[in-house]
Amino acid sequence: MLLCVTASHKTAPFDMLERLSRTPDDVAPNLLRIASCVQGAVVLSTCNRFEAYVEVDEPVTAAGAVGVEAVLEAIEQSTGIPASELDGAYAVHSGRRVAEHLFAVASGLESVVPGEGEIAGQVRRALKTAHEEGTTSPELERLFQRASQAQRKVKNVTAIGRAGRSLVRLSLELADSRIADWAAERVLLVGTGAYAAVTLATLRERGATNISVYSPSGRAELFAKKHDIAAVSDADYARVATASNLLITCTNAAEEPVLGPQHLQAPVSAVSGGCPMGAGAGSQLVIDLGMPRNVDPAVANLAGLALLDLDTIRLHAPLEELQATDAARSVVREAADTFNVVGDQRSVTPAVVAFRSHMFALLEREIERARDRGDADGKVEEALRHLGGVLTHAPTARAHELAADGRGDEFVAALETVYGLSVVDAADATASETA
Repeated sequence: MLLCVTASHKTAPFDMLERLSRTPDDVAPNLLRIASCVQGAVVLSTCNRFEAYVEVDEPVTAAGAVGVEAVLEAIEQSTGIPASELDGAYAVHSGRRVAEHLFAVASGLESVVPGEGEIAGQVRRALKTAHEEGTTSPELERLFQRASQAQRKVKNVTAIGRAGRSLVRLSLELADSRIADWAAERVLLVGTGAYAAVTLATLRERGATNISVYSPSGRAELFAKKHDIAAVSDADYARVATASNLLITCTNAAEEPVLGPQHLQAPVSAVSGGCPMGAGAGSQLVIDLGMPRNVDPAVANLAGLALLDLDTIRLHAPLEELQATDAARSVVREAADTFNVVGDQRSVTPAVVAFRSHMFALLEREIERARDRGDADGKVEEALRHLGGVLTHAPTARAHELAADGRGDEFVAALETVYGLSVVDAADATASETA
């Protein structure tokens, strides 16, 4: 049984997501250690969501509840966040709903900005990490591989990638209302990771040329040389920050804020800066794309400064372009249906093998009796084998039809009722056949 426990911008406040985004790498190993019925776990942790995908041994009583409890306990052990604090901040998907949810996540349909592309790589990395840690299961690997395939199809056959915009692009579009000439802006970029590279490219697309970079981890010189911009040292950080019109932070190098009032060398005002997109905004704009937050919220109280953070970006995210989104969701649903049908067919395979093995065992006994009675020309054997094929064909086909409808358990129950073949018998039959 597949299970997903998800906390995202749709269910949890950003401060909770900040705490979950610091999740150590031992959540998945802890999950397998806590509950023996957990057969595999993959954890997807990004700035806007935390999700644990779990495969639970379905014969376990209340498997879903056991799986959720194990996830919450693993989070508490790894992060110190009590399960009680997570109440109301997460949702649970199980069974057939899991594939559609993950496929939608991987395709950017559940992101703050629909269609953003960063999540696809994060989904791939989550599987890679779980594979390296040895916490995956065959069904979870199949799930995540099919999620990447679904994402690529959504990207190739729909316009969702153009309809949705990345957080970086959206934040700069929001900044457009207060920037008359991007070429005249003095921009300070804080961070040197992948997000910083995307931000720099997007700034240049808009015409910004006076760009400097500061790195809390000391990588500014290397990043600046690679991208032909100016590097800012620790000693000059506050001076350059104060002199910059636009400051964009996007680093995960530190858990504490890397930009605060002390770096901006300006007196604190008791009056809040208000809406950063409003008229009469000050001469400095700070865009915080970090998770956890890179900027101390107190900077919003500095005179002449406006702060645009992920909360505000979320509020200003554009309405979905329905046609593109609907097309993308259709692709996702179709891919999820295919995934579930294949899974259901696989789940009924042991029962089909058990049924056919049982029937052909009876057949072989009857053939042996016919030989003992003098079936010299093999006509009786030929007739019996033909009859065996006829008798097994319809039930086998029906089993696959039921599986495709998500009703494979009905075939298993019929085997138990009519032939006394249990699910355990079916699994044993499959093992012996493939040995």
